[in-house]
Amino acid sequence: MDKYIWLIPILPLAGFIINGLGRNSLSKNVIGFIGSLLVLVSFGLSLAVFFQIKSTGHPVNVTYFDWISVGALKIPFAFLVDQLSAIMLLIITGVGFLIHLYSIGYMHHDNGFGKFFAYLNLFVFFMLLLVMGSNYLIMFIGWEGVGLCSYLLIGFWYTNPSYADAAKKAFIMNRIGDLGFLLGVFLIIYAFGSIEFATIFPKAATMKVGSAPFFTITILLFVGAVGKSAQLPLFTWLPDAMAGPTPVSALIHAATMVTAGIYMIARSNIFYTLSPDTMEIVAIIGLATALFAALIALTQTDIKKVLAYSTVSQLGYMFLGLGVGAYTGAFFHVLTHAFFKALLFLGAGSVIHAMSDEQDMRKMGGLKGKIKITFATMLIGTIAISGIPPFSGFFSKDEILAHAYAHSTTFYVIGVFTAMLTSFYMFRMLYLTFYGKFRGTHEQEHHVHESPASMTIPLVVLAILSIVGGFIGVPEVLGGHHELEHFLAPVFEKSNAILGEHHLEANTEFMLMGISVVLALVAMIYAYFKYVKGGSVPAADTEERPALTSLSYNKFYIDELYDMIIRKPLDFLSNFFYNVVDRLGIDGLVNGIGKGTVETSKGLRLLQTGNVGFYIFIMVLGIIAVLAYSILGLTK
Repeated sequence: MDKYIWLIPILPLAGFIINGLGRNSLSKNVIGFIGSLLVLVSFGLSLAVFFQIKSTGHPVNVTYFDWISVGALKIPFAFLVDQLSAIMLLIITGVGFLIHLYSIGYMHHDNGFGKFFAYLNLFVFFMLLLVMGSNYLIMFIGWEGVGLCSYLLIGFWYTNPSYADAAKKAFIMNRIGDLGFLLGVFLIIYAFGSIEFATIFPKAATMKVGSAPFFTITILLFVGAVGKSAQLPLFTWLPDAMAGPTPVSALIHAATMVTAGIYMIARSNIFYTLSPDTMEIVAIIGLATALFAALIALTQTDIKKVLAYSTVSQLGYMFLGLGVGAYTGAFFHVLTHAFFKALLFLGAGSVIHAMSDEQDMRKMGGLKGKIKITFATMLIGTIAISGIPPFSGFFSKDEILAHAYAHSTTFYVIGVFTAMLTSFYMFRMLYLTFYGKFRGTHEQEHHVHESPASMTIPLVVLAILSIVGGFIGVPEVLGGHHELEHFLAPVFEKSNAILGEHHLEANTEFMLMGISVVLALVAMIYAYFKYVKGGSVPAADTEERPALTSLSYNKFYIDELYDMIIRKPLDFLSNFFYNVVDRLGIDGLVNGIGKGTVETSKGLRLLQTGNVGFYIFIMVLGIIAVLAYSILGLTK
C-alpha cells in the first residue's frame, strides 16, 4: 500500500483540475459525480492505509525526492502516515465525501456549481497535504492552502459586499497566526537543524523538561493554532465565515480547517510536554474560549451563528484537553466533533433550504412534522454535542473534563458549567426551529419540504456515526477498552511517559460523569419549559434587551473593540502617511524637483532666439565675467 499513498491527495487535486477546467462545459451531474467520486476513492485508499497501520503497528513513511538542500539542512518531499494522520485521513475524506454528496443537492441551482466543486476538491487536497507531510514545511503548505481555499469559499458569493468582507477577514486574521507558525518553524530549524518529524521528535525526547528552546517554539506554534482554530483573541473570523454556502461551513468546521491547529499541537506533543508553562497557557486560553463562545451562543438568533459559536467553544474544549495533557481525549473530541458538527451544519442547511434561505430562528418553528428526517437527525446531533450518553460527544467531552479535574478543580468547574451552557443553547436552537407554531411568512410555510436524497442520506449517515462514534473511546471504568487510546499510544508514548499515568478512582469518575449528565439534562429541560411550554421567542432587533442579554447578543462588542483599537488607528496612520508623508512629503519633493526643472527650462529656452548677434553679445558678457573673476582672484 505504501507506493499508492500519493494517490490519496492527488485524486482530489485531479478533481479540482477537471472541474475547474470543465466548469462551463461539463454538466452539473458530471461535475458532482467526479468531485464526489474522487474523494470517495481517496477515502477507500485511506481506509486501506488505516487497516495496514492497525495490523502492523508501523507508520508509512515514503520519500519521493530531495526537495530543499541548503548546507546541513535537508528537507525531502515525503509523506508520513502514522496512527494520528491515518485517523485524520478518514475524517477528511469520509466526512468530506458526505459534504460533497450533500452539495450536489444544495448547490444544484447555483450558477457557480462547477467552480464550487473545484474549490471543495482543492480544499480537501490541501488538508490532506497538511496531515500527510513528514515535516513542518509540507504541513505549512497545506496550512496556507486551506487558508486560501477558505477565502475562496467563504467569499464564494462575492457579489455581496458583506460576504466578500467576511472572506477577507478570515484571510487576514489567519495570516496573523500563520506568522507565528512560520517563526516557530524557523526556530525549530535553528534549534534542531531539521524540521523532519522523525528526526526532531526523538531528539527532543532526550532533552529535559523546561529546556530553553521549547517555550518559545511552542508559544509561536500555538499562535498559529490560535489563528487557524479560532481561539481568543483571533476567533472572530469563524462566526463571520458563515457567509459562505452551508456545505462550506460544514467542511471548515467539521472536517478540515479549524481542526488543523489541534492536529498540529497533537503532532508536536513532545514539544508541549517539555514546556509545562505553555501547556498551562494552552489550557487557560482553551477554557476561556470555550466559556466565552458559549455565552455568546446563548442569545444568537441566526441558526448558523449558533453553530459557529458552538464550534469555537468545542475547539476550546480540545485545547483544554491538550493543555492538561489529555492528548488522546482532545483528539477523540476532534473525531466525534467531526461527526456531530458536520451533521448539525448540514442539518441547518436542510432547514435553510426548506425555509427559502431563511436563517433567523425567530421566523421558524413548527418544522418538526414538515421535515421529519432533518428534525430526527438534528435531534441526534444536538444530543451528541450536549454530552448526553450514550451518544458520541458524552465520551470525548467527559474524558477531557476528567483530565481537567485531575489537573485543577477550577478548570473542571468552568468546563462543566460550559458544558451545561452548551446543552442549553443547542436545545434552544432545536426548540426554536422545530417546535411551537410556524412564525415565518405564508409563502415560506407553503414552500417547506424535505430536502432531496442527496442531502438527507449524508444526514442519516452522520447521525449514525454521532450515535456509535463514541464507543471506540469507552473508558475501562464503563467496561470498555478505549480502543482509540491503545491505537494512538505510539504517537503519544513519550509524552505519556513524561506526564505519567492518569487514573481517577472509579467512584470519582462516575461522580464526574453524573454531574455532567445531570447538568446537561437540567439545561435541556429548562430550555424546553422556556421555549416550548412557555413559547418564548427571542426579541426583535429593534426591541430593547436586558444589559447582559444585550452584551451576549452583540458578541460582547469584540468586533467593535477591535475596530476601535486596531482598525481605526491603522486607518488614521494610513491616511496620515498617505496625505502628509507620501503626498506632501515624498511626492511633494519629487514633483517639486520635476516642476522646478520644467519651469527653469521654460525660462532658459527663451535664450535660444536664433539671432547670431545676440549670441555674440552673450559670449562677450561671459568673457567679461570670467576676466572679472580672474582679476578679483589675483587682487586677494
